[in-house]
Amino acid sequence: MSLTPTARCCGLAAAAALLITGPAVAESHPGADAIAEVATPLVSPHDSRDYRVLTLENGLTALLVSDPEADKAAASMNVSVGSAQDPEDLAGLAHFLEHMLFLGTEPFPEADAYQGYISRHGGSHNAFTAPQDTNYFFDIDPDALEGALDRFSQFFVSPLFNADQLESERNIVHSEYMARIRDDARRENDVLNALLNPENPTTGFSVGSRETLADRPEGEPSLRERVIDFYQRYYDANVMHLALVAPQPLDELESLVAERFAVIADRGLSAPEITAPLVLDDTLPQRVALQSVRDSRQLRLLFPIPDPIAEYRHKPADLIAHLLGHEGDGSLLAALRKAGWADGLSAGVSRSDGHHALFSINVSLTPAGAEARDAIEATLFAAIEQLREEGLEAWRYDEKASLAEQEFRFQQHGAPRQEAMRLSMNLSRFPVEDVQYAAYRMDGFARERSKAYLDALRPDHLIRLYSAPDVEGEESSPWFHAPWVEERVEDQRGEAPALTGLVLPEPNPYIAEDLDLLDDQDERPRRLVEEPAFDLWHMADATFNTPKVEWRFSLQHPDAASSARDAALARLLAGWLDDSLNEAFYPARLAGQHFEAYAHARGITLSFSGWRDRQERMMERVIEQLQAGEVDEASVARVRYRLQREWRNAPQAALHRQASRTLAEALVRPQWPSAALLEASRELSAEDLRDFRDALLAELRLEAMAVGNLAGDEAEALGRRVAERLIPSLEASAIPDLTPLRADADLPSLTPHTSREESVVLRYLQGPDRSLASQAQLAVLGQLIDTPFYQRLRTEEQLGYVVNAGYSPMLDAPGLALLVQSPDTESAAIDARIDAFLDDFETTLAALDDETLIPNRQAVHDRLTQRDTSLAGRAGRLWQAMSFGDIEFDRRERLAERALAVSADELRELWPNLRQAAVARVAFDPGSEPDDVLALTQHLEPLPEVEE
Repeated sequence: MSLTPTARCCGLAAAAALLITGPAVAESHPGADAIAEVATPLVSPHDSRDYRVLTLENGLTALLVSDPEADKAAASMNVSVGSAQDPEDLAGLAHFLEHMLFLGTEPFPEADAYQGYISRHGGSHNAFTAPQDTNYFFDIDPDALEGALDRFSQFFVSPLFNADQLESERNIVHSEYMARIRDDARRENDVLNALLNPENPTTGFSVGSRETLADRPEGEPSLRERVIDFYQRYYDANVMHLALVAPQPLDELESLVAERFAVIADRGLSAPEITAPLVLDDTLPQRVALQSVRDSRQLRLLFPIPDPIAEYRHKPADLIAHLLGHEGDGSLLAALRKAGWADGLSAGVSRSDGHHALFSINVSLTPAGAEARDAIEATLFAAIEQLREEGLEAWRYDEKASLAEQEFRFQQHGAPRQEAMRLSMNLSRFPVEDVQYAAYRMDGFARERSKAYLDALRPDHLIRLYSAPDVEGEESSPWFHAPWVEERVEDQRGEAPALTGLVLPEPNPYIAEDLDLLDDQDERPRRLVEEPAFDLWHMADATFNTPKVEWRFSLQHPDAASSARDAALARLLAGWLDDSLNEAFYPARLAGQHFEAYAHARGITLSFSGWRDRQERMMERVIEQLQAGEVDEASVARVRYRLQREWRNAPQAALHRQASRTLAEALVRPQWPSAALLEASRELSAEDLRDFRDALLAELRLEAMAVGNLAGDEAEALGRRVAERLIPSLEASAIPDLTPLRADADLPSLTPHTSREESVVLRYLQGPDRSLASQAQLAVLGQLIDTPFYQRLRTEEQLGYVVNAGYSPMLDAPGLALLVQSPDTESAAIDARIDAFLDDFETTLAALDDETLIPNRQAVHDRLTQRDTSLAGRAGRLWQAMSFGDIEFDRRERLAERALAVSADELRELWPNLRQAAVARVAFDPGSEPDDVLALTQHLEPLPEVEE
């Protein structure tokens, strides 16, 4: 696959037609004098939203997007400053500053003033620090946008940098560092930084720790003074780019922005520029091996290149990434898979700094591939030579451009928060007119420029990084302590001949031609077919202005997860089906047609997503492969290895995720732990998989759904053709349901199977039953408890970086989850802090009145009824609702209405039993022995359903 952002375009003549028309200047408002310039970007012809780009007198640029259908308002401020600007003696200062801005401003001095307001009004917030960017973002109920911007804008006007918060926030930054210290990507990056030019500022330690952010020696400026100095030195309106996506009209948004952001200081700054090379030529080539934490073998082949961002209009490097990352027949990956050396490959540009970058080919290795690294390297250079001789052809570029034009024409927008983040970063990188268009734009084939990038991919310019768990290193990376060692640098390609059989891709046969939009629109899915063994649901949907359809086929069998062995076989079957079609379907993926098979407790689901045109061709091919495809030992071994690698690595996952998974293993049936799946899979053979496939296909139930730009009669005809091939025979009563269990007084504390070196406590307060009333009450309680729990245990008591509380249902079983992951506080101490918090929260509940509860109830309602922002998202929601028995497709609306009716008295009545009667606990401290969760929970009974 290609890692480079997909190059998509429409031609310049068409682009001129994409300019939004309408009023360019707002009527006079209090901030109108602060606006220096107004412009409008290029957008897709099916994008009905209104756009306006403002340049304020102080230099700040703001992109306003008025989306009348949005049910959230969102903002993102991108500051073109990041960890690359950290001073040498204060690594992590930019990140530390990011944290400090959240902790009070002159008009809103309370440390939780911003967070609390966002939470009370159904929103979320966060920020991140990158080498050359710091991005702050939030979303919120639209009616509360003005108050959110009041608080948000003051981050950049009057932050307090509270001295009494410095120590606690430094501890939080250190906890964040410790939570990621075993992350393999960061460990690999730490080693890579040691190989790059130390004068390039992107190679430093960006997170920060107690050590790097320690108090300054006596006589030097204090840490707080250094934070303020960094802020004043680098934060300036000229390097700030704001994006706002909301349902309000453009004139109103313009007024909101101009009045609040025009007062940000104009210090005449510009974005810092990095001129030091990323790589020193005299250090190349380099080959290094490093030790991974996870059971994973990866090979990265890196080459220094000029940063291609300046050439985004033509994207000459994208064509190379596309061809080297291709996965079809004859591709580099296909050759490596056939040899048994790899199960994945990607190519693209990384480590861009504006002037310099790395072109990267990443290969996921099998154990055999780990022993053939030199031959893999030789095969890569053979593929590069092939591209040089015959790959740089105009028709390949034009084909890629035509696919890009389709995607841009029918572009679907994400959630407002993600959209605001993307747009604010694009605003900082591209001309105003291209903030929507840049990633899609391809103005024509520049052969010589593509050749120049290709010529940079040569053996004497190579950095080769190999990572595996069995590497023993002589050196250790400075911040993430990864052992590493230099490998032989001699040219060994003569000793390791390249694989043969490389072939460049043919013209893509899957490119859709019928892109007409149908007008059919249903309010909700309707059942087109209702037979004893086959149900087909359909919803015509034109709201996303795209001629695409989402199909789901669930092939269900009573024994699909009755044992760990059956569950492992179901995953193996789904994985084999995907794997066996990889080369054949890669061109389809490039053309916008996607297929995935995935296993679940009832069987496997076949998921199709893409253009309506030519989708049936894929379905026919999948059914044919499922029923008659050859299940050979090589493909089974490849998929089994990939699954076993995933299950072996489960103990290395983030500790809070492991705690949540352990809770699900305890309270949902059927559910099999990773260790049980790993053990069950060890002896599985191709013959076992063939037998499982035959049993599944011989006796199954079929449930199907189509959502998208497809007429009902076409959906019924296509669905029936699939059913005729599969011949379902089982009624719904033959398929067991997923069942949530009741936590009881005999349930002991559960310890996850993990190799992490931190502590965690997950306290789970389970509702009394599965009724809508209980779900609504727990959801409102979760909304109430979120911010105070975070503020007290994370901000004030500094227990750790991962701290959260809120509503966390298990299927339709309601519950509250309170979680703390800490690098240096043991679980017993965390428990004591949680108990103290819950005691005080009981006092808060006692004083709660219905008036105070209103915004919390509304936030729950709005979150539950949040609009779908993509066709795939809508199909996924409806498919899940149907699988849970919600065949009226109105359960979330009924639950949202119930939430609006929850009273303070109900919550007070519920609270005592919630704390004492049904509490589950997952906890871990370093050295703890894992529990047999299934054995300890086998006595649990189902949580009762209640007729309503």
